[in-house]
Amino acid sequence: MNEKFHQNALTHFDQAGQAVMVDVGDKAITSRQAIAAGRIRMLPSTRQLVQEGKAGKGDVLAVARIAGIMAAKRTADLIPLCHPLSLSKVTIDWHWLGDDSIGCESCVRCEGRTGVEMEALTAVQIALLTIYDMCKAVDRGMVIEAVQLIEKQGGRSGHWIAKDLQQVFR
Repeated sequence: MNEKFHQNALTHFDQAGQAVMVDVGDKAITSRQAIAAGRIRMLPSTRQLVQEGKAGKGDVLAVARIAGIMAAKRTADLIPLCHPLSLSKVTIDWHWLGDDSIGCESCVRCEGRTGVEMEALTAVQIALLTIYDMCKAVDRGMVIEAVQLIEKQGGRSGHWIAKDLQQVFR
Protein backbone atom coordinates (compact mmCIF):
# COMPACT_ATOMS: atom_id res chain seq x y z
CA MET A 1 0.00 0.00 0.00
CA ASN A 2 1.55 3.33 -0.94
CA GLU A 3 2.08 5.97 1.77
CA LYS A 4 -0.26 8.58 0.25
CA PHE A 5 -3.18 6.12 0.13
CA HIS A 6 -2.42 4.91 3.64
CA GLN A 7 -2.56 8.45 5.05
CA ASN A 8 -6.03 8.99 3.59
CA ALA A 9 -7.37 5.46 4.13
CA LEU A 10 -10.50 4.90 6.18
CA THR A 11 -9.24 3.63 9.51
CA HIS A 12 -12.30 1.63 10.54
CA PHE A 13 -11.85 -1.03 7.83
CA ASP A 14 -9.28 -3.79 7.58
CA GLN A 15 -7.62 -4.87 4.32
CA ALA A 16 -10.55 -7.20 3.57
CA GLY A 17 -13.04 -4.33 3.96
CA GLN A 18 -14.42 -5.55 7.28
CA ALA A 19 -15.41 -3.00 9.92
CA VAL A 20 -12.96 -2.93 12.84
CA MET A 21 -12.35 -0.92 15.96
CA VAL A 22 -9.06 0.92 15.55
CA ASP A 23 -6.32 -0.29 17.90
CA VAL A 24 -5.12 2.80 19.77
CA GLY A 25 -3.06 0.86 22.33
CA ASP A 26 0.28 2.02 20.93
CA LYS A 27 -0.70 5.71 20.76
CA ALA A 28 0.59 8.11 23.37
CA ILE A 29 -1.76 9.55 25.97
CA THR A 30 -2.07 13.26 25.19
CA SER A 31 -4.42 16.13 25.95
CA ARG A 32 -7.29 16.10 23.47
CA GLN A 33 -9.93 18.73 22.82
CA ALA A 34 -12.66 19.14 20.23
CA ILE A 35 -15.17 21.92 19.61
CA ALA A 36 -18.31 21.34 17.56
CA ALA A 37 -21.26 23.58 16.81
CA GLY A 38 -24.64 23.62 15.14
CA ARG A 39 -27.93 25.47 15.23
CA ILE A 40 -31.66 24.98 15.32
CA ARG A 41 -33.97 27.25 13.34
CA MET A 42 -37.49 27.82 14.64
CA LEU A 43 -40.32 30.28 14.51
CA PRO A 44 -39.38 33.60 16.12
CA SER A 45 -42.24 33.07 18.60
CA THR A 46 -40.76 29.70 19.63
CA ARG A 47 -37.32 31.20 20.15
CA GLN A 48 -38.87 33.94 22.23
CA LEU A 49 -40.55 31.34 24.48
CA VAL A 50 -37.18 29.62 24.99
CA GLN A 51 -35.31 32.88 25.57
CA GLU A 52 -37.87 34.13 28.10
CA GLY A 53 -38.06 30.76 29.87
CA LYS A 54 -41.79 30.46 29.17
CA ALA A 55 -41.84 27.08 27.45
CA GLY A 56 -44.33 24.79 29.16
CA LYS A 57 -41.76 22.07 29.98
CA GLY A 58 -39.40 24.32 31.96
CA ASP A 59 -35.94 25.74 31.24
CA VAL A 60 -35.33 24.34 27.77
CA LEU A 61 -31.66 25.30 27.54
CA ALA A 62 -30.79 23.93 30.98
CA VAL A 63 -32.33 20.56 30.13
CA ALA A 64 -30.68 20.57 26.68
CA ARG A 65 -27.29 21.39 28.24
CA ILE A 66 -27.54 18.39 30.58
CA ALA A 67 -28.69 16.17 27.68
CA GLY A 68 -25.67 17.26 25.61
CA ILE A 69 -23.25 16.56 28.45
CA MET A 70 -24.80 13.14 29.07
CA ALA A 71 -24.65 12.34 25.34
CA ALA A 72 -20.94 13.17 25.14
CA LYS A 73 -20.32 10.73 27.99
CA ARG A 74 -22.33 8.00 26.22
CA THR A 75 -21.00 8.41 22.68
CA ALA A 76 -19.32 4.99 22.63
CA ASP A 77 -22.73 3.43 23.41
CA LEU A 78 -24.28 5.18 20.39
CA ILE A 79 -21.60 4.92 17.70
CA PRO A 80 -20.45 1.31 17.30
CA LEU A 81 -16.70 1.74 16.69
CA CYS A 82 -16.02 4.65 19.06
CA HIS A 83 -13.74 4.01 22.00
CA PRO A 84 -15.13 4.64 25.48
CA LEU A 85 -13.29 7.64 26.87
CA SER A 86 -12.87 9.17 30.30
CA LEU A 87 -13.83 12.77 29.63
CA SER A 88 -12.38 15.50 31.82
CA LYS A 89 -14.70 18.30 30.69
CA VAL A 90 -17.80 18.87 28.57
CA THR A 91 -19.31 22.31 28.05
CA ILE A 92 -22.39 23.38 26.13
CA ASP A 93 -22.79 27.08 25.28
CA TRP A 94 -25.74 28.81 23.60
CA HIS A 95 -25.76 31.63 21.05
CA TRP A 96 -28.85 33.68 20.11
CA LEU A 97 -28.80 33.95 16.31
CA GLY A 98 -31.05 36.42 14.57
CA ASP A 99 -34.65 36.19 15.72
CA ASP A 100 -35.24 32.57 14.73
CA SER A 101 -32.24 30.42 15.71
CA ILE A 102 -30.28 29.12 18.66
CA GLY A 103 -26.66 28.10 18.18
CA CYS A 104 -25.06 25.36 20.25
CA GLU A 105 -21.32 24.97 20.82
CA SER A 106 -19.76 22.05 22.65
CA CYS A 107 -16.20 21.72 23.92
CA VAL A 108 -15.01 18.29 25.07
CA ARG A 109 -11.67 17.43 26.69
CA CYS A 110 -9.84 14.31 27.80
CA GLU A 111 -6.41 12.85 28.37
CA GLY A 112 -6.33 9.85 26.11
CA ARG A 113 -5.10 7.86 23.13
CA THR A 114 -7.84 9.00 20.72
CA GLY A 115 -9.67 12.22 19.99
CA VAL A 116 -12.99 13.54 21.25
CA GLU A 117 -14.45 14.82 17.98
CA MET A 118 -17.32 12.34 18.01
CA GLU A 119 -18.17 13.25 21.60
CA ALA A 120 -18.33 16.97 20.77
CA LEU A 121 -20.48 16.35 17.68
CA THR A 122 -22.79 14.01 19.59
CA ALA A 123 -23.20 16.55 22.39
CA VAL A 124 -24.32 19.23 19.91
CA GLN A 125 -26.75 16.94 18.10
CA ILE A 126 -28.42 15.67 21.27
CA ALA A 127 -28.60 19.14 22.85
CA LEU A 128 -30.34 20.45 19.72
CA LEU A 129 -32.64 17.40 19.54
CA THR A 130 -33.63 18.07 23.14
CA ILE A 131 -34.63 21.62 22.23
CA TYR A 132 -36.70 20.16 19.41
CA ASP A 133 -38.35 17.66 21.75
CA MET A 134 -39.18 20.29 24.35
CA CYS A 135 -40.59 22.76 21.79
CA LYS A 136 -42.26 20.49 19.24
CA ALA A 137 -45.71 21.09 20.74
CA VAL A 138 -45.59 24.69 19.46
CA ASP A 139 -43.30 24.31 16.42
CA ARG A 140 -42.89 21.03 14.51
CA GLY A 141 -41.08 22.78 11.65
CA MET A 142 -37.81 23.38 13.50
CA VAL A 143 -34.68 22.49 11.54
CA ILE A 144 -31.37 21.30 12.98
CA GLU A 145 -28.56 22.30 10.65
CA ALA A 146 -24.92 23.20 10.09
CA VAL A 147 -23.57 20.76 12.67
CA GLN A 148 -19.83 20.54 12.19
CA LEU A 149 -16.50 20.10 13.86
CA ILE A 150 -15.00 23.54 14.48
CA GLU A 151 -11.63 22.65 15.96
CA LYS A 152 -9.63 19.73 17.33
CA GLN A 153 -6.35 19.63 19.21
CA GLY A 154 -4.02 16.88 20.32
CA GLY A 155 -2.78 13.58 19.02
CA ARG A 156 -0.60 12.78 16.02
CA SER A 157 -2.61 14.91 13.60
CA GLY A 158 -2.15 17.99 15.79
CA HIS A 159 -4.27 21.13 15.66
CA TRP A 160 -7.04 21.46 13.06
CA ILE A 161 -9.49 24.36 12.54
CA ALA A 162 -12.46 24.35 10.15
CA LYS A 163 -12.04 26.71 7.22
CA ASP A 164 -15.68 27.81 6.94
CA LEU A 165 -16.99 28.72 10.40
CA GLN A 166 -19.68 31.04 9.08
CA GLN A 167 -21.80 28.02 8.14
CA VAL A 168 -22.79 27.48 11.76
CA PHE A 169 -23.36 30.94 13.16
CA ARG A 170 -24.76 33.02 10.35
